[in-house]
Amino acid sequence: MNILITGGAGYIGSHVVKQLGEKTDYNLTVLDNLVTGFRSAVLYGDFIKSDLSNFDEIEGIFKARRFDAVIHFAASLIVPESVKNPLKYYLNNTANTANLIKLCVKYGVNNFVFSSTAAVYGEPDISKMPITENSLLSPINPYGMSKLMSETILRDASKAYKDFNYIALRYFNVAGAALDGKIGQSTKDATHLIKVAAETALGKRDKIYIFGDDYPTFDGTCIRDYIHVEDLSDAHLKALSFLQENKKSDIFNCGYGHGFSVKEVVNTMKEVSGVDFKVEITKRREGDPAVLIAGNKKIKEKLNWTPKYDDLKLICKSALEWEKKI
Repeated sequence: MNILITGGAGYIGSHVVKQLGEKTDYNLTVLDNLVTGFRSAVLYGDFIKSDLSNFDEIEGIFKARRFDAVIHFAASLIVPESVKNPLKYYLNNTANTANLIKLCVKYGVNNFVFSSTAAVYGEPDISKMPITENSLLSPINPYGMSKLMSETILRDASKAYKDFNYIALRYFNVAGAALDGKIGQSTKDATHLIKVAAETALGKRDKIYIFGDDYPTFDGTCIRDYIHVEDLSDAHLKALSFLQENKKSDIFNCGYGHGFSVKEVVNTMKEVSGVDFKVEITKRREGDPAVLIAGNKKIKEKLNWTPKYDDLKLICKSALEWEKKI
């Protein structure tokens, strides 16, 4: 099976490339512009440095290589930046995705796995947790809206072109690193809590900030559903198999169905690192929901997905071990 993976040099994309590459029945073409990704993270496949906005060049790749599926990660994903520069997000995320779908339809690539986000749900009602795939879609920033628009284009395309099918995976909080230590999250100026906590434990940051401790949660800090990147990667392989076998479009949440507070994460990182690093409470960030937990019944049942690494200590330890290497 010949697969095009866009954004395959990024954090999540590179872990999916690794899992696919460790199997023998996939030929991989990995495309990335390396603006935020790393060439060294691509352990398998043919690598092409290009940008999805180069429409003619991307079409040339489709002409030259016969793909059976596309797994689409390439996107901008910093929420505050999307508020300040919305056009970047609508062009890079939505317009480029629309063109990619157009090429899939034109060249008969009928299996499309899309990297979506829990940001499509906006700020859900704390009393309506966990979030299901049928929960209200109400993004509160251009990043979330750009992903929801891409989902809408996929939905409409799958209705219009009977052979074209997709699965959109709505990620919750992805964390950790490959357990064999070969790759991990190398993002510069990261904002993800577990990576920031690992950096602070190793002295790469002076302190870690907790943004608000007055939320309506048991300890006043936000609660999130943290999913290990290896389990999330496995969900992509399951999605690909589902498309091949069932030829049906669908949408799935990716999470463990329970959450941890910011303070719990910080304390767990302190425990696994053995470092009592400095923590400072500061004001809330705008647009931070109190609780985000994924309802995962659908993905478990339909994709036969069984998470293996639902362990906060393991997630923190794998992130810490990777952080020591970079």
